[in-house]
Amino acid sequence: MPASITFQYRYSFKDGVSKVFDIRLDSQSLALHSENPSDPPPWALLNHSKCSNCPLDEQTVAYCPIALNFSGIVREFKDFVSYANVSVAVVTEERTYSKETTIQQGLSPLLGIFMTTSGCPVMEPLKPMVRFHLPFATLMETIFRMVSMYFVAQYFLHQEGKAATWDLEGLRHIYSEVGKVNQGFAQRLRDAAKNDANVNALVNLDCFASMIPLAAEETLAEIRSYFAAYLK
Repeated sequence: MPASITFQYRYSFKDGVSKVFDIRLDSQSLALHSENPSDPPPWALLNHSKCSNCPLDEQTVAYCPIALNFSGIVREFKDFVSYANVSVAVVTEERTYSKETTIQQGLSPLLGIFMTTSGCPVMEPLKPMVRFHLPFATLMETIFRMVSMYFVAQYFLHQEGKAATWDLEGLRHIYSEVGKVNQGFAQRLRDAAKNDANVNALVNLDCFASMIPLAAEETLAEIRSYFAAYLK
């Protein structure tokens, strides 16, 4: 197994401007490999609009780990409006995804990687999703991946002789806590950027997060017929 997993996000604008971001994750822990900025912005301080459910101690942790890692990208897009058009290419080790979209839609999956791999304890349960990153996923695709991830986790618990659950209550709780992080981080982004591209990228991501618990049961009912071979 290679030591790192890599992603590259390329943003190309009609005026010829392009922005490229290379992301490297530890292949075992999925932790983000990053160099802390030499002069972190004030909005990255842990006590700046600290999330209501943040378990980190300000006495030992000076900066929000997500804000610290994402601050460079916020700076790159702080003057952009969310509805501006952009061509996005996401290069993974296995394949390349591309889409003509808006900045807010194109930034959302990149922000999702940073939020789950930067070391935020609340976001840790979502980290396995990053290994099977699917940019521009639909709600149905996201729900299928998320529910699948959750029940794989239950399988591992069962294998270790620990209590496993086979309903979605645990997943709903995870997303309830994630929603609180999204709300807190959105305020940080409002303080960081002149325009709304960064904030609306998070709003778009949070809309998906809030819809998953609400739509999960209905979506699973819709795709139940696909599993007919298992239900005989």
